[in-house]
Amino acid sequence: MKKLLYLLLVFSCTTDLFADAKLANVFTSNMVLQRDKTVYLWGKADAGEKIKINFNSHLVNVEADQSGKWKAELPPMNAGGPFELVVEGKNKIVLKNILIGEVWIASGQSNMEFQLKKCSGGEAEISKADFPSIRMFVVKHKVADTPQEDVDGEWQVCSPKTIANFSGAAYFFGKKLFSELNIPIGIIQSTWGGTPAEAWMPKNTLESDEDFKPVLARWEKKMQNYPSDLEEFKRNGEKLVAAWKIDSANAIAKGMAPPRKPNKPEGPGTRNQPCGLYNGMIYPLAPFSFRGVIWYQGEANVSRAYQYRKLFPALINDWRELWRAGDFPFYYVQLPNFQREPEPSKSGWTELREAQLLTLAVPNTGMAVTIDIGDATNLHPTNKTDVGLRLALIALDNVYDRDEFIFSGPIYKSHKIENDKFIISFTHTANGLITKDGKPLRGFKICGEDKKFVEAKAEIVGTQIKVWSDEINNPVSVRYAWADNPDCNLYNSGMLPASPFRTDDWEETTFNAR
Repeated sequence: MKKLLYLLLVFSCTTDLFADAKLANVFTSNMVLQRDKTVYLWGKADAGEKIKINFNSHLVNVEADQSGKWKAELPPMNAGGPFELVVEGKNKIVLKNILIGEVWIASGQSNMEFQLKKCSGGEAEISKADFPSIRMFVVKHKVADTPQEDVDGEWQVCSPKTIANFSGAAYFFGKKLFSELNIPIGIIQSTWGGTPAEAWMPKNTLESDEDFKPVLARWEKKMQNYPSDLEEFKRNGEKLVAAWKIDSANAIAKGMAPPRKPNKPEGPGTRNQPCGLYNGMIYPLAPFSFRGVIWYQGEANVSRAYQYRKLFPALINDWRELWRAGDFPFYYVQLPNFQREPEPSKSGWTELREAQLLTLAVPNTGMAVTIDIGDATNLHPTNKTDVGLRLALIALDNVYDRDEFIFSGPIYKSHKIENDKFIISFTHTANGLITKDGKPLRGFKICGEDKKFVEAKAEIVGTQIKVWSDEINNPVSVRYAWADNPDCNLYNSGMLPASPFRTDDWEETTFNAR
């Protein structure tokens, strides 16, 4: 009997399971593969199973390792299609209608997730969105404690029947690229509304930096308190929601954004879990080849805006390390105008914009300024057309060498003081600085040593701006558009707005927030 049991055990450990070979879920019919780069394909099969791949006249043979994983490389290819991909192991997989073109990842929180059907002019846009060469893949929401091997989703062909629930900003970005390049465009959307940057980052980064460790500690404490917090919400939730309705009505009546609706406390496995979305929605995409990333996020980190100066560049670096594909393009949206205008230096929203501005120091990044297309009472402005177009302009100039496109508004470069006047220089002045409405410059404030800002006079002098106030001798700082919802009008000849900026580096409201 013992010998029989032993033989059965050996047999069960060595018998071929005859599992079907499969591709990772990011590979489906209708997909777009990145042109001019090595294309990576991967999946699972039986240990040692031989896999044969046939695509676009390229034949590749690989073998699954002892864990059943396999990975293949196809050489760089020109744009084109449609093609079939055939993967043969003990079974046969045939994927059809595959194109080769430009692939981008669109990620972030709710303003990147914001659906086309909710955008201004969205219904009209949907009705004419018949673009067979534009393809979309939406990564389904998933939170995970550890890095996952796969995502859920399916490539779809852009049509009025498929595009309504896709990211509006990503759609307008892809549409502009297609109209200018006339090659297939693929966009992988991996987004989740209301999520902070740390949810999209790996744990080792948060653990290894003293400035980030409080993020993990705060989450651990929240999980410890979750049972009691949940009970408290069950007891008082209805009262909180009733009070919220009154507060929201009052805020809207005053032209302000309503407060966030009270929700039950976050528990394990919820969207804001540090590293949870990186593990579940980003890590499994690598090493899928793509051109670059477009990103719209930051609202959930406003209370820790100063930390974002370091957190956001770390996120970019983490993603680049994950793919090991060099410093691929990473283009992002600076937060738009929102809320009513506060006094200068009193807003985490402005500080978050500054953190985004400073991130331009990271190689191969670009920023779409949206200070003019937000909504004072809506965290989710519906004009995503210009958001997508401005991101596309950055890509067209920087990636696709289309120098005829002006891709950035004026960006603060330096300043000097002459005769109690600030002389401010900019990059990206294009063919000159202008005011959008043809009126005198607005949005500049100036202060002396007391740090009390007053409205400043400003005029355009060539590619520079002269700023002063008759009230202030010996000025020490100038700020432009330094408010949640500033009244400002500085543009360049490409009709792109200047980014908010300040010439000082004084500690602001979120300096110590971690």
